[in-house]
Amino acid sequence: MLVAEDDGALRSVLERGLREHGWVVDAVADGEQALGYLRTYEYEVAIVDWRMPKVSGLEVVRSLRARRAGVPVLMLTARDTAADRITGLDEGADDYLVKPFDFGELLARLRALQRRPAAVQPASLAVGDIRYDPATREVRAGESSPVLTATELSILELLMRRSPAVVQRRSIALHVWDDEADAVGSNTIDVHLARLRAKLASAHVRIETLRGVGYRIVGT
Repeated sequence: MLVAEDDGALRSVLERGLREHGWVVDAVADGEQALGYLRTYEYEVAIVDWRMPKVSGLEVVRSLRARRAGVPVLMLTARDTAADRITGLDEGADDYLVKPFDFGELLARLRALQRRPAAVQPASLAVGDIRYDPATREVRAGESSPVLTATELSILELLMRRSPAVVQRRSIALHVWDDEADAVGSNTIDVHLARLRAKLASAHVRIETLRGVGYRIVGT
């Protein structure tokens, strides 16, 4: 999930709330950063503010649709006229939510976007014989279904989304823990990675540690 919101306080609330409900979140403060992330990574859904520095949310959506990127976009904005809604949707947004908003409604709208036909949704993630469905949070390792905690699932999803690239420790901490400083400065990440490796020991994947850099998952 990508969150593009220039209001720092709201961006923090969105990050925390979405992580608590199982999402892996990248958060950026302007449209230029949003376009960079959207060109680099695949997302299940994007929340985009209309009014952002450098590049507006509307321009972000236009750019996505111009290159036929299918990521569903929920436009989050204070612009509340009917004309604004029509413009946002006509330019390529899949949904439109006006600030201030109820967080429960936001989650419901995200679930609705997840239910869109598979043709416009990113495929389930796959590395080696591991298959992960972000919509159901189900993991398959060959014929088995390993039981993972919410934290382990979040780490696995992040590693799979970035595979075969290396994910830095700080990036894992930012995505998975509310206080990333505690995670980075202790052995918390290492403990969870060790448990995840143990649960995936029979799968045809390898979680590699690059000392001083981070981790990556690759098929074997």
